[in-house]
Amino acid sequence: MIKKYTLCALSVLAALPFGFSAQAAEGDLQLQQVLMMSRHNLRAPLADNGSVLEQSTKKAWPQWDVPGGQLTTKGGVLEVYMGHYTREWLAQQGLVKSGECPSSDDVFAYANSLQRTVATAQFFINGAFPGCDIAVTHQDEMGSMDPIFNPVITNGSEEFNKQALTAMNAAGEKLSLKPAFQRLEKIIDYKNAPVCNGKKQCSLSSDNQNKFKANNGEEPGVSGPLKVGNSLVDAFTLQYYEGLPLDQVAWGQIKTAEQWKELSAIKNGYQDALFTSPEVARNVAAPLVDYIRSQLIDQDKATAPKVTLMVGHDSNIASLLTALDFKPYELPGQNERTPIGGKIVFERWHDSKNDKDLVKVEYIYQSADQLRNAEPLTLKNPPQRVTLQMKGCETDANGFCSWEQFTQVLNTAVQGTAMQQATPAAAAKPAEQPAADTAKADADKAAAEKAAAEKAAADKAAAEKAAAEKAAADKMAAEKAAKAKAAAEKEAASKEAAAQAAAEKAAKPQPEQQEEKAAGEAPKAQ
Repeated sequence: MIKKYTLCALSVLAALPFGFSAQAAEGDLQLQQVLMMSRHNLRAPLADNGSVLEQSTKKAWPQWDVPGGQLTTKGGVLEVYMGHYTREWLAQQGLVKSGECPSSDDVFAYANSLQRTVATAQFFINGAFPGCDIAVTHQDEMGSMDPIFNPVITNGSEEFNKQALTAMNAAGEKLSLKPAFQRLEKIIDYKNAPVCNGKKQCSLSSDNQNKFKANNGEEPGVSGPLKVGNSLVDAFTLQYYEGLPLDQVAWGQIKTAEQWKELSAIKNGYQDALFTSPEVARNVAAPLVDYIRSQLIDQDKATAPKVTLMVGHDSNIASLLTALDFKPYELPGQNERTPIGGKIVFERWHDSKNDKDLVKVEYIYQSADQLRNAEPLTLKNPPQRVTLQMKGCETDANGFCSWEQFTQVLNTAVQGTAMQQATPAAAAKPAEQPAADTAKADADKAAAEKAAAEKAAADKAAAEKAAAEKAAADKMAAEKAAKAKAAAEKEAASKEAAAQAAAEKAAKPQPEQQEEKAAGEAPKAQ
C-alpha cells in the first residue's frame, strides 16, 4: 500500500522570496513536462561499531547529529534551496504560476521508502511549493527498498552471471587506483587498523584483491579494497559537504584539490565497476527505466503531471545513465560522478513552429563549494547545469533531440529484460540443435519473461490502485470532517441565537412593569 504525507511549510523558508515573477520562455519552444530523477541529499555516513569505517582505522570518527544513513539537517536545507531554485525556473518557463499552489494533479513526488529519500522529497517540495498541499508518495513499509528503486539483479541464469562477472572484472581491471589507495592508507594509518590485527600483510594497494559478485535478487557487490575505499572516501566527502572544519575532514590529511580528485576516483571507480557495465546496468535499472517510460510515454501528456520528482540513490542514476546509453560527461565543480542531491532532468518541449515534441536532458546539481557553503540557489545564483546526450538520440546544437527517438531509446532499454513490452522473435538456431529443444527453450524463456512482466505490471497496478483508494479515502474523510464541522458550527450558532434571544427577553420590561411605570409618570392635573 502507498502512503502519502501532506507537507507543511518549514520555518527555513521564511527567508526565501516566494512570489518570484517571470515570463514564460519566448520563441517557438515551450516547456510542457519535466521528470527529475534525483539522488537523496546529504546523509550521515555509517561509522558504528563493526562497520567498515570503524574497522579500517584506530582514529576516532566525528559524531553526526543524525544516525548513520539518515538525511542531515543541512541536507534538508540544501534540498530546500534546490526546490526553491527549481520553482523559479519552472515559473520562468511558464510551467507553473508564480505565487500560486499548483494543482495536486500537476505535481507528483515519489521516493524510495528510506528516511533519507523520503525526507529529501519532502524538503524539495517545501522549497518549491511552500505551504501547498502536495504529497510525497512512497511505500508504507519504511526501511525497505521499493522495487522501482531497488537496483538488484533479476536474472538468475548462469549465462547472465558469467556475463555480469566478466564485465565487472573487466571494469575493475581498467581502474588505475594504486596511488590513490596508497594515499588513503596513510590517511587512515591502515597498517594499524583493527582489521589488520594479526595479519602479516595488510594493504589496500596490493593487486587482485577485489572479488565481485552478481547474485540473483541482490545488488551487484564487491569485497576487498574497492569496497573499503569507497566507504572511506564517501565518509570524507560527506564531512566536507557537512561543513566540518577542514582539520576535522579526514583528520586534516586532504589538503589540495588534486588530492580530492585522486581519492574521489576510488568512489567513482566503485560505482563504475558495479553499476555501469551495459550488461548489469540494463538489468538492474529495468524497473526504473520502465517506470520513467510509463510516466513520459504511456501517459497522455494532457493529463500527465507537469512536474514529477523521483528520489532514489547514486546507484539508480549510474545504472540509468548507462541503460539509456548516455555519452560520457563531465561535471564542473564536482569530483563525484553522481553528486549528492543531483538530478537527471528529462524535459519535454513543444516546438510550435514545426508542431513536434523534443526532449532535452540535463544534470542539475550543486557544486562541492555550493554544498559546503550552503549557498541559497536562485536564478541569479543557480546550481550547475550540464546538458547530457544519448547515443541513440541525436541532439542539435542546443541539446534537443526528437521525442520519437527518445521514445525508441526508452523502449529499447527494457528489451531483453522482465520489463520488455513484447518478446522479440526468436533468432534462428544452428541446424545441429534439435528443433524440439530450441522450441522448448524459446517457450520457457518467453513464459518466464511474460510471467515476470505480468508480475511487474500487476505490482504496478496494485500500487496505483492502492494510491487511488488512499486518495479517495482521504477525500471522503475530509468531506466527512467538513460536514461535521459545518453541523457543529450550525448548532453553535443556533445555541448562540437562542441565548441572545433569552437575554433580550430578560432585559425587556414586562407588561405589568410598563403599566406601573406609566402610572407613576402620569402628569399632575393643572
